[in-house]
Amino acid sequence: VGIAQAESTPERSITQRIESCDVLVIGLGPAGASAAAEAAVQGARVIAVDRKINAGVPVQCAEFVPRMLGMEIADLACARRQDIASMATFLDAGLPDVEPHFPGMMIDRAAFDAKLVANACALGAQCRFNTKLHTFSADGSAQFSDGTTITATVVIGADGPRSRVGSAVGAPNTELVETRQITVPLLCPHNSTDIFLSSDIPGGYAWLFPKGDLANLGLGVAPQWRAELKPLLEKLHAQLRDEGRVGDEVSGYTGGAIPVGGMRRLVSQIAETNVLLAGDAAGLTNPVTGAGIAAAVISGRAAGAAAASLICKNASAADEYSDEMESMFGPSLARALARRRALMAIYKSGVVPGRNELKRSWIAFPEYWAA
Repeated sequence: VGIAQAESTPERSITQRIESCDVLVIGLGPAGASAAAEAAVQGARVIAVDRKINAGVPVQCAEFVPRMLGMEIADLACARRQDIASMATFLDAGLPDVEPHFPGMMIDRAAFDAKLVANACALGAQCRFNTKLHTFSADGSAQFSDGTTITATVVIGADGPRSRVGSAVGAPNTELVETRQITVPLLCPHNSTDIFLSSDIPGGYAWLFPKGDLANLGLGVAPQWRAELKPLLEKLHAQLRDEGRVGDEVSGYTGGAIPVGGMRRLVSQIAETNVLLAGDAAGLTNPVTGAGIAAAVISGRAAGAAAASLICKNASAADEYSDEMESMFGPSLARALARRRALMAIYKSGVVPGRNELKRSWIAFPEYWAA
């Protein structure tokens, strides 16, 4: 490690450090922490950084994960809040359409992220927080807000919907949904994820996800309707409160962006540095449901394995990673993207979508799966 002292400024003194590693992971959410762990366990020297001060905080997630992820991660039990058995979809004022077999669990996302980071550290990855990526140089080295420059053979971009790594390689997420969520008391035991579809929620939907004696109540809309988030959520909260389902007190607020434009280009280069994208940064979040935790963990592990293989001079590892993700997620993402864009085209034309159009845009209905 080379160290040089920068000129002092009245505000603060920044120590410039130049470091190198095999794999540099940007972002320590589920994708980044999984990538760091997998690359480290395969013998790579890994540095992983995140702009947050603590893993998973603030939570920007509805906190539901499908059962398939629970089977893949043995330590998920440490973050479990409650099991989910079914999904109920409310279309406007009608009775819900219930999918009785929709197994999964609600988790404590902050505890989940922290556990993944702890695992990556235990396997040998250097994990650093409160470290923000500033820019990439033409030679592929990364500069950070604390003055550190890191060079790596492989960079894994796992830095979320507005990925700076994705932007640096010309593969940003260009379509997003904006969300707002509150945590409220749940007055009756509940083991279903409730979905609320309405033409009044353009480009998204609302949800009530139970977690013990609390529930996450939120919704998402296309960015041009961002101003409607607060009044729409207040209206839904009042409705469910009047129905006796939830309490009045709000114990938490959160929100954020969800990528809904489908898979990005997963493999790029900056000079001689290989760049892989994973998780939300790779556009692997489902454009209709917004589900992305399982895809983040799976793609993170695969990206970490590919990075370790690239270090060992397997030149085809990057393309194999891209092909694997395309095979695993491509068809479902393509269908969801087509359904979403068809619905948004109706709004763009100035027409309010009807029940049939809404049903075609949601996974609970046969219309979604029709040709």
